[in-house]
Amino acid sequence: MRLLIGNDDGIFAPGVRALANALAQAGHTITVVCPDRERSATGHALTLHKPLRVENISEIFHSAVQAWACSGTPSDCIKLALDALLSEPPELVLSGVNRGANLGTDVLYSGTVSAAMEGLLEGIPSLAISQVSYTSLDFAVSAQVSCELVAQIERAPLPLTLLNVNVPPIAFAELQGFALTRLGVRRYQDIFEKRVDPRGRIYYWLAGEAIEEEAEPDTDIGAVRAKQVSITPLHPNLTSEVGLKVMESWHLSLSNGFNSGLNNLKQK
Repeated sequence: MRLLIGNDDGIFAPGVRALANALAQAGHTITVVCPDRERSATGHALTLHKPLRVENISEIFHSAVQAWACSGTPSDCIKLALDALLSEPPELVLSGVNRGANLGTDVLYSGTVSAAMEGLLEGIPSLAISQVSYTSLDFAVSAQVSCELVAQIERAPLPLTLLNVNVPPIAFAELQGFALTRLGVRRYQDIFEKRVDPRGRIYYWLAGEAIEEEAEPDTDIGAVRAKQVSITPLHPNLTSEVGLKVMESWHLSLSNGFNSGLNNLKQK
């Protein structure tokens, strides 16, 4: 298969190297386009007010891998690859392997998931792969899981969907299989640490920790805790069907009273 790989940890991150090299060894045609430095938690940010620059990177990847470092965000990388760098579109977009989980509401901030979502927005099925550890630098198991999923998709093509995959940081033999899940909920306590730089100017450093999690067995969080590889299908439609149902009873209209209130405001 023709595969495009991005990430948010940067082109030199061990996770993307393990993923690209494993898939190249499995016989796939691999193009890697990643940020030239870490761009975690950038969401769908795009670079609009300065040029994007790319540099070919070859020494750290399998000889069959075509790799580029891009000065932009994870979303920039995928958009640039699809619209400018590739001569033909990939059959699948992958993002990762990310260092750290992307579980529950993390997906709204994740550069890893956003890069994969850019592929989906361009009509290409996508995978976002994360390893649920910030300390482990061995991505062999996550790469092996990714190869298994790509092989499955090659046998039975994936509909236009993004699969958000989270792999527990354990040996392959210890994994308790795959689990199809829904997003759980993670709530964080944000901490803005106030500091003073050497010039005496105040700045703030954002940190935070999860203080509440919904980890029912059918959620991605629950699956990972049960030593399963969590797979959650995502799509970009954020419409709240429940909200629409409730608002149907509002009977909204541009009544005379409403318009009169607007006119009064304009006169003031």
